[in-house]
Amino acid sequence: MAAGVSPNPPDDGPFLGDFVCFSIYSAALAFNRVYKPLLADMGLTYPQYLVMVVLWEEDGRTVGGIGEVLSLDSSTLTPLLKRLEGMGHLSRARDDADERVVRVRLTPGGRALRAKARVVPGCILEATGMSLEELRRLQGEIDALRRNLEVANR
Repeated sequence: MAAGVSPNPPDDGPFLGDFVCFSIYSAALAFNRVYKPLLADMGLTYPQYLVMVVLWEEDGRTVGGIGEVLSLDSSTLTPLLKRLEGMGHLSRARDDADERVVRVRLTPGGRALRAKARVVPGCILEATGMSLEELRRLQGEIDALRRNLEVANR
């Protein structure tokens, strides 16, 4: 029998140990506890850090593009962007070609913050106690699970 799967018949459940979603949820909470002190040194929350990572990967993205990559709606993303703008890490401006579109660009301070952030992935890898290969495999499996759930929810 697979680890974490209850030997009890289905009519005796549900059992928390049977919930893959709880395993992922509790792992996410544990990740957040590891990230918190690392990001506090940069003055960022985890969602703010994700926005910065997306912009470090590709500066000048649209607000909609950032929201799509991070699976955030504009009512969640806009306050994050405003806060990061207030911190001097990014600027927002209407697109010259289409004024309905808002582009987000890193400031020099936002680009400089990347140097501090470079240590974060290594610290997270160390905290997991897993090899990079193990984590990549797990990430691929979780990504496949998410895609399947998104398809099922359409």
